[in-house]
Amino acid sequence: MLHLLAVNWLDPKSLVENLGTPVLLLLIFLESGIFPAPLPGDSLLVLMGAFSATKANSGDPHFNLAVVLIGSFVVAVLGAQIGYWIGKFYGVKLFKPDAKIFKTAYLERAHEFFDRRGAGAVVIGRFIPVVRTVVPVVAGTGRMEGKRFFVANVIGAALWVGLATMLGFSLGKTLNIDKYIYPIVALIIIASLIPPFLEYRKHKREQRAAAES
Repeated sequence: MLHLLAVNWLDPKSLVENLGTPVLLLLIFLESGIFPAPLPGDSLLVLMGAFSATKANSGDPHFNLAVVLIGSFVVAVLGAQIGYWIGKFYGVKLFKPDAKIFKTAYLERAHEFFDRRGAGAVVIGRFIPVVRTVVPVVAGTGRMEGKRFFVANVIGAALWVGLATMLGFSLGKTLNIDKYIYPIVALIIIASLIPPFLEYRKHKREQRAAAES
């Protein structure tokens, strides 16, 4: 218990160094469709991939690459599917005008997003923190066809887990991860903020165009 209290739950390095593979996979599972909070899923995948490139007895954290890839993919798909089912059966009760997270305004905006991008929204949402948690719930609430969601969910999870983990593995092979860990995490966070920023700008442009017309 004291060991868990010493963990900084928002610091990917602290998580990777202090928690085992099952707990890290649990965090990815929760972030994939159940717990809408800014958990560092992207950073965790990259760092787990990076520390899969270390030697088992080097003194650094070490993960099995196959376990990370397969385990992360499975829990990412499962977490999003549960989020979809939550939205499908309880979504109307979740989204309320005065809610702190599941606001009705977000649901309406998400419907517009789905109308424009379709199943691609599920794939793209995987790469955006917090959005990857809310999108499955919104898809279920919006009655997106279950088969379409599952296919998009599998593709999105495979791309997200595969790209992030193998990027980390490549970095672990070429860099001293312990030395560059915080710059790497900072770059990942910046990169993850680019898609929502671009979407926000596009939304604002569309609003101005609609107002002018």
